[in-house]
Amino acid sequence: MHSGCRRCFGIRYICGNRSIFMKSAKFNKFLQANINVIIPVILTVLVIVVGGFAEYLVEYKQPGANITKFGDALWWSVITITTVGYGDYTPITPVGRIIATIVMFSGIGIAVTLVTVIAQTRFQRMQERLKSKTDGKAGVLANEMKATIQDKVTGIEKLTEEEFDGLMVMMKSLRLTLLEESKEVYKCPECASDYRSKPKFCSNCGFALSDIPYTS
Repeated sequence: MHSGCRRCFGIRYICGNRSIFMKSAKFNKFLQANINVIIPVILTVLVIVVGGFAEYLVEYKQPGANITKFGDALWWSVITITTVGYGDYTPITPVGRIIATIVMFSGIGIAVTLVTVIAQTRFQRMQERLKSKTDGKAGVLANEMKATIQDKVTGIEKLTEEEFDGLMVMMKSLRLTLLEESKEVYKCPECASDYRSKPKFCSNCGFALSDIPYTS
């Protein structure tokens, strides 16, 4: 009885760890797929918190300052980084204005980076979809061409000179198509850009490619 309880506990422990591992794997996959968006979001939060805290430390003891609470400083940081600027909270010290300038330019830079990343991600996904559709159609056409060539080769003695020349052209075209499909393609592990020849660095994301093997 005691041994049976131990086995049940062991099975539950293993199942629980497996569930945690699967959730962790899904979370890691999500992070890898959205890392280009997650990083700008984290930077935005850091700039808001650090900028608001720094502004609060500089301003709250100054006479005539209206940023006297940390919550007000955070609100000021949010409207500053988004370049909205309601004007309800404004820094009055030179250091506070320098911090405001840094927060504003950080917001502009992060916004531009985020828009670029999102546009690039959508473009890459469209490219992958188009490539998959094109590859599928190319495979179908190649199979149809093979079948046509086989039919003509079977009755090659009945072909006219013109039909025989057309068969040769078709065979050359099929050969070029198959050679193009069989070429080794290098894929960047960071941004999934494809290369026919192996560069030292990815022209899209700058990742070092010298030690990464080719994939077919």
